[in-house]
Amino acid sequence: MKYLLYLVTLLLALPLLAQPSAAQPGAAQPNAAQPGVGQPKHVIVIGIDGLSPDGIQKATTPVLDSLMRTGAYSFTAKAVYPSSSSPNWASMITGTSPAHHEIWSNKWKRSDIADLSYCGGAKGQLFPTIFRVLREKMPQATIATFYDWDDFGRLLEDDVCTVKEDRTGEDDTAKRAAAYITDNKPAFTFVHVDHFGHEIGHGTPAYYGAVSKADSLIGQIMNAVRKAGISNETVVIVTADHGGINKGHGGTSPAEMNIPWIISGKGIRKNVQLKQPIDTFDTAVTVAHLFRATTPTCWTGKPVLEAFMGNGR
Repeated sequence: MKYLLYLVTLLLALPLLAQPSAAQPGAAQPNAAQPGVGQPKHVIVIGIDGLSPDGIQKATTPVLDSLMRTGAYSFTAKAVYPSSSSPNWASMITGTSPAHHEIWSNKWKRSDIADLSYCGGAKGQLFPTIFRVLREKMPQATIATFYDWDDFGRLLEDDVCTVKEDRTGEDDTAKRAAAYITDNKPAFTFVHVDHFGHEIGHGTPAYYGAVSKADSLIGQIMNAVRKAGISNETVVIVTADHGGINKGHGGTSPAEMNIPWIISGKGIRKNVQLKQPIDTFDTAVTVAHLFRATTPTCWTGKPVLEAFMGNGR
């Protein structure tokens, strides 16, 4: 009789045991769509400070032109407001806007969040970035970032990258990133180049010359990918933090808010101008999607599925 009562109780409990548990605040959740195409082994994001769509369209840019022919692109992707550097670099790597990560200006300091908690994390912990998401997905992976603006480093965690290097000038940054890619073939590389626009003025001959210089730096990184023998297993994204007017930015004009967004490589459609609205914080979500990584519930961006063969499904 006791055995019969135990069996009945167990049968009644089975439907409850089958129910999925409720998600905890800030817990990771799968991307809405999983890639149907082969997953790349390597992803590189190259962010050029102040690179405007106008610059690409009017300057001599053979490398970027090649990436667009062999990939998908938009000249109407959007920066976040304010169109300043820190809010936009932060948005690019955190998958959300300043309304959530609360980095509103270049004056932001880590001490500003000493008593704040994001995504269920500890007080003072940074809003989770793509670097942390990928480290949790791939504990043994090589993850590298090289940056040319000192303040970029404060926007991401100190304990998740295999290599996190503050370099000196755009030439040194590109050279070091290229050498590291050749020698180590990292799973994820983020290259930040603080290059132009602030001093020489947007829309000037000197600005377009600087865009051509940035194109050559991107070329160094692409050459490194080929030299490493990983071209067929790599996806490259090139974008910017903001545009600009004259020597300034920070406002809401199209010249300041519109940024280029270019993606090329394994599983990416070729020679396609994207129609899907793109925000800069979609970059992190797209990278997570490429690696089939899960994203925090506090991220609000979306993967740019239109760029994928088979629409990434």
